[in-house]
Amino acid sequence: MRVRKATMITGSASGLGKEFAKIYAERGDDLILVDCDFDKLKAVKKEIGILYGDVEVIVLEADLSRYEDLKRIRYFCEEEGFFVRCLVNCAGFGDQNDFRKMAVDRQIEMTEVDCNAPLYLTRVFLENMLKYDEGHIINVSSVAGLYPGPYMATYHACKAYLLFLGTSVAYELRKTPVRLLSLCPGPFYSDFVDRAHNEYTFTKIKPVRAETVARYGYRMSEKGKSFAIVGAKNKIAFFLSRFLPRRAIAFISARLIKPIV
Repeated sequence: MRVRKATMITGSASGLGKEFAKIYAERGDDLILVDCDFDKLKAVKKEIGILYGDVEVIVLEADLSRYEDLKRIRYFCEEEGFFVRCLVNCAGFGDQNDFRKMAVDRQIEMTEVDCNAPLYLTRVFLENMLKYDEGHIINVSSVAGLYPGPYMATYHACKAYLLFLGTSVAYELRKTPVRLLSLCPGPFYSDFVDRAHNEYTFTKIKPVRAETVARYGYRMSEKGKSFAIVGAKNKIAFFLSRFLPRRAIAFISARLIKPIV
């Protein structure tokens, strides 16, 4: 069977995933776009078709909280002869709420989408990347993964998991041609804020454009970087955080997430 190279992007129906899709289409990659919102996926496919007519775009509707859907994505690529040369794990969501008040089912769903889905896809598609001696993976973590996050505890923990997973795997890959980037943006314009109910954070920290995040992440991936924080202010904040006790960081983080009364 002929090997068909493609770039797979999860969470690609909107926001950051959509911007990554446009970047990889611009360079001529065939795309496999994955999201739970099939109508928006089809709209993205149509838009890319208008802009980059020679690019093949395959859309897969999938709920990444379901292990069966993850396996279905893998089997689809195997049966169709796709070599996922680039993988961008963008899918994820958060929720702003007291830990004890958030529904436990929602927290478990969050860990499945934010942690287990990128773990699974990174693991299964890494095999062919090593086999063919080429490949790039971008796992979209967050600056949230750098700090404790009271009132968004599960989300911050998920992003920390993804960051440490990626950093560890990137080290294991250091002597191979395959690269893995853990990308840590701050707030950016997307559907995330509506689903996460954290409008307050966006009043305290000015978000950036999703396109800006995607282009920076793409450049860092192409340079072979394993870790990248988006934005000068976020880089400075991370550097300064090294000199503060974790309780103080939790205090500051809490006041950026929820008004304390």
